[in-house]
Amino acid sequence: MTVRAILDSKGHHIESVEPEVKLAAAIKMLAERRISTVLVMNKGRIEGILSERDIVRVLAEQGASVLTQPLAQVMTRKVFTCSPSETIGVIMERMTAGKFRHVPVIEQDQVVGVVSIGDVVKYRLLEMEHESTALRDYIQSA
Repeated sequence: MTVRAILDSKGHHIESVEPEVKLAAAIKMLAERRISTVLVMNKGRIEGILSERDIVRVLAEQGASVLTQPLAQVMTRKVFTCSPSETIGVIMERMTAGKFRHVPVIEQDQVVGVVSIGDVVKYRLLEMEHESTALRDYIQSA
């Protein structure tokens, strides 16, 4: 199964903010939308990503004064991306090795969606369930 199959099922919606948005405003947005990560984009290009882990890290390092800082100063700049044609297995391995939970999906230099580790695990479990059913059916018919 590919990343495209995940996006086709869950949708291609992305949440993004601009790099000059203050951390406090981004935190409020995450809470209101009940999400854990937001892409930091400028003119359609990814400049970074902000996750709950980033927020905890900068609050621990700098204290509450960091809430007035723009995201450009607190976001993760190194963002791993993937293409819609990549397999779920490859993305799962990359997420595990890199210890990150969200991967923007890029097609023709455009962000077309975001997959989370939850999405990947859900679809891998579905894949395993289908394989198990196929094996069971094969054994029963033999």
